[in-house]
This record gives sequence, C-alpha cells and structure tokens, in this order.
Amino acid sequence: MHALSGENAVEHDLAVIDIGSNSVRLVHFRMEGRALWPVFNEKTSAGLGRGLGQTGHLNPEGVEAALRALRRFAILLDAKGVSERIALATAAVRDASDGPEFIMRARNEAGIEIAVLSGEDEARLAGMGVIAGAPDATGAAADLGGSSLEIVPVSRGKPGQGITLPLGPLAAPDNLMASRKNARDWIDTILKPAAPVLKECGDTLYAVGGSWRALAHLAIAEADYPLRVIHQFQLSRLAAKEIAGLASRLSVVSLTGIPGISARRAAMLPYAGLLLKRLMKRGKFNRVVFSAFGVREGAVFDRLPEGVRAVDPLLAGAEAVARPAAPSPGFGRAMAGWLEPVFAQRDTVFANRSPLVRAAAARLCDVGARHHPDHRAALARELALYAPFAGVAHAERAYMGLVLHHRYDGKRPPADARVFEHLLDEESRQWAMAYGLGLRFGAALSGRADALLSRFSLSADEKHLILSAPEGDADLVVERARYRFDQLAESLEREPVVKSL
Repeated sequence: MHALSGENAVEHDLAVIDIGSNSVRLVHFRMEGRALWPVFNEKTSAGLGRGLGQTGHLNPEGVEAALRALRRFAILLDAKGVSERIALATAAVRDASDGPEFIMRARNEAGIEIAVLSGEDEARLAGMGVIAGAPDATGAAADLGGSSLEIVPVSRGKPGQGITLPLGPLAAPDNLMASRKNARDWIDTILKPAAPVLKECGDTLYAVGGSWRALAHLAIAEADYPLRVIHQFQLSRLAAKEIAGLASRLSVVSLTGIPGISARRAAMLPYAGLLLKRLMKRGKFNRVVFSAFGVREGAVFDRLPEGVRAVDPLLAGAEAVARPAAPSPGFGRAMAGWLEPVFAQRDTVFANRSPLVRAAAARLCDVGARHHPDHRAALARELALYAPFAGVAHAERAYMGLVLHHRYDGKRPPADARVFEHLLDEESRQWAMAYGLGLRFGAALSGRADALLSRFSLSADEKHLILSAPEGDADLVVERARYRFDQLAESLEREPVVKSL
C-alpha cells in the first residue's frame, strides 16, 4: 500500500550520467519528494561497445567521444549548480579489458567518479526503475541495452534476484538476422539460463530500453494510437508478435520516417522485435508494458528514504505540477475531499484506484489559472495527457485530461475527442465530465479559496444533489455558482437542492 500524500515535498536537484554500450547520457532530475522530473536530457551516441565482442576492448573512437561528453557534462553540471551526481557504467565498460583505464581517464579528465555496475546490480536498478514508474508492477522487468539484457522479477514494490545475459544488439554475431532460424536458435540458447527467473515472474513483461521504446513508437504509428506516450503503453502477446514481424519487414528508411525512431534504432529493430517475441514465449507473458523508467530512474529511486518511496507517485506528481502553476496549491486537495462524498461508491471507473485518480485530477484543478481563459481547457487537458507522471495508466491519463477539459469548458465536448473515445467508454466519459463540472462548481462557489469552500458541504441521495450552507452564507451562492450547481446535478441525474443549516 502506498501513502497518498504528495504535499510538503522537499525540492532538490540530482544528475545521473549513464555510460552504456551505445550512448553516454546525462539526465538532470528535479526531485520533489517522490516526483522525479527530468528537466534536462542530453546524450552522445558514442558506441563504446562497438566491436567489443571481437576485440575485448572498448571502441577507441567511442572512448574519445565518451570522454568529450563527460567533460562537457561536468562543465554543464557545474554551471547549473548540480552537485549531487551519480555516474554509472554498464556492460561495455564492465566487460572490456580496458574498462579500468577508461574509468581512470574519466576521473582525471572530467573529474567524474564512475561506479561500474555488476550485471546483478544493473538488473536490480532496472527493476527499481520499473517500480519507480509503476509501483504496482508485477512481472518481469527486462532492460535491453547495447550489449546486455537484464531480467529481474518485480512484485510488491521490490525487485527480486535478476540475471544478465549477453543479448544486446552489439553482442549479437554479425549478420545474425540474415537467417531468422539461426537468430531464433541463438537467442533461445542464450536465454536458457533465465528459465528459473522467468518461472516466477507472472504474465506481464515490462520492457525497458531504447530499442524496445522504438518498437513501441512503431506500434503507436501503425495503430494510429491517439496518445503518443510510451510510458505504460502496452501490447497483447499477439500484438507484440505482429509488430515484431512488421519491424523485420520494413526498411531502415521506412522505419526512420516514423516519429521517435532514429536511424540507429531502426537498424536494431528487427533483432529487438525477435528477441521480444522469444522472451515472451519463454516467459509465457500475456502482455508487454513499455516503461520509460529504467536504470537511471532506479538509481535515483534507490536513494530515496523508504517513507518517500511509499508515497503515491501520481499524487506526488500532481502536487508538484500544481505547486508553481496554481495560485492556491492547497485548493486542489480541498476540492478532492469536498467532492468525494458525492463520487465515492458511485464513480468506480478504475475500481479501487478511482479515488486516487480523482484526487490527482482535483489537485490539477487550478493549473489553468495563469493562462488566457480561451486556452485554459486545452492547456490543462494536454498537461494531464502528456506530463511525465509516474504511476498512471493511459486510460487514467485520459480520464484526468477530460476532467480538466470540463473543469474549464463546462459541458462542451473537446474539439478532438479521439483520445478519450479510444481509451474511455461512454460511462467513463460521463463520470469524467461530472467530476470536471464538480471542480468547476466548487471553484465558482468558493472563489478558489479552500477556507470558504469548507463552509459548504455537498452530498447526494438517490434523487437529489444537496448543497448545504450556513444560513448566513446563502448570499454566497451567486448566479454563476447556482448555474454550475444545476449543471453538476444534471450530469449526475439528480435534482439540485440548496439547504440552509
């Protein structure tokens, strides 16, 4: 069970430098309690691991490119004033005979102390990253890097004992994909040691890593899926098989034309797709869920105190977004509590997660305050759909986005409703509209002041929506508030009643 509070978070900055087989990446995170915000992200495609399988050494050109990037990263972080830094090296540096020399040069030339992760540590941090992004994840986290594949069970907010295998694209023999049968047999042979781990993982595979994210971009484009968010995007076993087959048939030029897929990733997609198919078959997984959170986020999450890790990430993220945007950040929390007696036990769109999703949407109810009235609905809606929230499924994002649309635009439907019609059924869309109208009414009634809101109460029975107010406060229910109260009652199919206490 995760703690729900996301308020009073302490803000600080932290940087992670990830030195992989393909790329060297810097991510500057802003930490607001449990919320992890990537505020700066830069990478260099150094290719440290290119040729490692044949030579046993790091790619010399890649070494120089990586060191240039590290020197730049050190200067950037100094200029930004980010003193807390985590630098990690994975399979290429771990396996290369000249890895220690590279670590020493990085220390001497860039002043960066690099921790070389063991395969087991890399798997554990990949699992922690999946949990950071989806705290209820149950299944197997599979992190595909340039040289290796890490597989680790995740359950109840903790990673299990993982395994690392030389299954990254750079570890594959040259021209492996020229024969699908040979490629399949080679993958299956190297996957054999993973059998005991896969046996305890359940039916969901959480795919981590750039090559598999590129597969997700291909699936989104092929299906014309309306929400271009990789995190928590999912495919059934059959759909994953079909998209892997498509990746093997399309040319690199065709793949590169798809948003989100670089030429380098496009060249790796046929192999990544085949590996995904074989892994899902070996693990008997029924679905794959793509995670934008991996080793970097896992390394940050691993440092957080246990009490902070227990906070719900969606609420923490909504609090963090609302804090600088809303004139009265506490008003959203007050609105969530004020509306809950009406919606609890009635709106069960997301079963036991419904109160949480409503509470997150309520915390965002004032994020449009600083924008022009003509654009508040669109900007608030897009924020809910695309902000880098953790711990939220795509349908839940759609619900929150539709709530905020109706909070600012009343009963008027969105001009482009594709994402909502695709991810929410009609009943869910009706509940989202009702909750948005509830936020709209509460804002008009209280002037967005939680102290004034608390002088009223809202309840419902089988026939009526009841606003109760102290007798001396009846004049506060002005025409605009009364009109919005009537709209809310209509959306709930109740008769509006104002009662004096």
